[in-house]
Amino acid sequence: MWKQKTELTEVDAPVLEEREARLDPSSELPAPTAEEELAPESAEVADEAQDQTELGQLKAERDRLLDRLARLQAEFENARKRAERERAEYREYAAGSAAEQFLPVLDNLELALKAKGSAEQLRSGVSLIMKQMEEILEKMQVKVVPTVGEAFDPRFHEALGTVERNDVPDQHVAEEVRRGYKIRERLLRPALVRVAHNAKQVDE
Repeated sequence: MWKQKTELTEVDAPVLEEREARLDPSSELPAPTAEEELAPESAEVADEAQDQTELGQLKAERDRLLDRLARLQAEFENARKRAERERAEYREYAAGSAAEQFLPVLDNLELALKAKGSAEQLRSGVSLIMKQMEEILEKMQVKVVPTVGEAFDPRFHEALGTVERNDVPDQHVAEEVRRGYKIRERLLRPALVRVAHNAKQVDE
């Protein structure tokens, strides 16, 4: 009886092994190859290489932008210095041009001081020099500020006081003490004036 059972077991052993193989999932999967075992490590190396490449590109772009910024700053500084130099040269030229026009006036004043003549002749000579001076100022668009008979304007007039005048409208310029000048519409200096106080107009 025992012998028969042993023989059956030996005969069924291959069948049992086949069944166990079917039930074991790992037995169906093939063993990984060397390439498959190295695949994760190769992917990490590739990612690191790509990161290094991108980092190098970013550094190169940064260096290019910094170089461009430095060039722009240098160009701006050169342009600023050139503009300042041109403004200084223009001011010197303008001052020289204006001074040159007044040289003949200075020459005539020196001649007037050296002249020997009567007071009337001296007065006439100074009057001509003053006219010459006014012509030069007119060419430079420098104009005299209107005063006597004009309404007092604090933008162009500086009052030294008031005077009682019935022949001049109230709060109008009655006397000019010193001329004022303006170039175009910009005031160079205000005119010193005395303002009329017309009692008749105030009472009315």
